[in-house]
Amino acid sequence: MIGLGAGALKIYVALDPCDMRKSFNGLSELAARHHGSNPGRDSLFVFTNKSKNRIKLLYFDGTGTWVAAKRLEKGRFSWPAPSSAGQRRIKLQTEALQLLLDGVDLRGASLKPWYERPG
Repeated sequence: MIGLGAGALKIYVALDPCDMRKSFNGLSELAARHHGSNPGRDSLFVFTNKSKNRIKLLYFDGTGTWVAAKRLEKGRFSWPAPSSAGQRRIKLQTEALQLLLDGVDLRGASLKPWYERPG
């Protein structure tokens, strides 16, 4: 099962939109090509469409691959922007992914200096 609270989970967000008709094989291919790695244990790949009103998650739990999808009834996801030209992905912390999925605008957000991840 996908545990968003798991500290070892590596989350990669594709910055380019993708065709939401893709599923297991198509998303795995995108992850390998654009993210530079195949979906491995404890890696979660996040994709959106051009309109940014749908998200798909690709996750391998060690026994099989999960694909989860979310479609917003209204509005758009606040998608991260590349910090440099040619950047195709970013890595997120689990807390940031949860905020993204909950509709929080992450642009301009930063951690407070006193914040420490629970160990």
